[in-house]
Amino acid sequence: MKTIKCGVIGLGWFGEKHCEVLHDLPQAELHSVCTRRKDRLAEVAGRFGVSGTYSDYHEMLADPALDVVSIVTMWDQHTEPAIAALEAGKHVFLEKPMASSLADCDRILDAAARARGNFMVGHICRFNPRYAAAKAEIDAGNIGDIVSIYARRNLPRWITDGVLDKIGPIMGDAVHDTDLMLWYTGRSIQTAYAQTHRVRELTHPDIGWTMYRFDSGAIGVCETVWCLPDKSPFQIDERMEIVGTTGSIQIHDTTPNLQIVANESVSFPDTTYWPEIHGQRAGALGDEWSYFLRCVAEECDPAVVPPCDSRAAVAACLAAEKSAETGAVVVLD
Repeated sequence: MKTIKCGVIGLGWFGEKHCEVLHDLPQAELHSVCTRRKDRLAEVAGRFGVSGTYSDYHEMLADPALDVVSIVTMWDQHTEPAIAALEAGKHVFLEKPMASSLADCDRILDAAARARGNFMVGHICRFNPRYAAAKAEIDAGNIGDIVSIYARRNLPRWITDGVLDKIGPIMGDAVHDTDLMLWYTGRSIQTAYAQTHRVRELTHPDIGWTMYRFDSGAIGVCETVWCLPDKSPFQIDERMEIVGTTGSIQIHDTTPNLQIVANESVSFPDTTYWPEIHGQRAGALGDEWSYFLRCVAEECDPAVVPPCDSRAAVAACLAAEKSAETGAVVVLD
């Protein structure tokens, strides 16, 4: 089987998770990595034995051997490398959110429409087996027409201490559940109303509550609290309730499903999104990458995550943040 040569731009914590997945997937070769931080570049390249190291992504994209690019920079730095990679003829996997403005989303979408390579935004929850199973039930008509969705995605303070100066809870986490709501309903969001609350003196507020009205009349609510006590016995409180006219679905990823009590500590390793199984990085992130690489190999569109859905999720979250700032209901175009 011919391996697909992949490169990663952005080597923060999650960029390294992408490297782990690509290093372990049999159909992929972690071919090159890129970051402006030379010490981090040497560290990650050394860990994975990667010889292709770059501090300038333009130089990386000039390599004709490179097939696929993963862009895992900060969300407000997605646009230029994504467009450059698409224009260089690479297949592009872009982490969510697509961009920090609708204008930049549209620039990326325009470049993707002209490009010969595939383009997909990494909405990992669509590859979580629980959420994917819920989608199958909804598509089979087993709960009727959706009338209400409630989502909860709350985190302890220690996780968000270093995040709230970069992104807020609505765009940072409610974008996951906003995307799922759009996926499940297949409808457009007409209005957004949100309120936020600041607990710590950081750039963004700690708490965001959002209510959407869909064009079907359905209501969606996203609860994102990024200041749970540090001693909370889990890393994430994640759940969703989907109510239809003839049935309902409950999704729970709450309380630790794996808890390890050692001599001096208690830990709750992830078992869903990027667990390590038999020495290899697996889970939803691995499944997401396997799907994208299969689309690349088979020369088909990655239809599980249409780019227009990714734009719609950004539009809704931006509207919610505007609502929180103004106190008014925001009507989406």
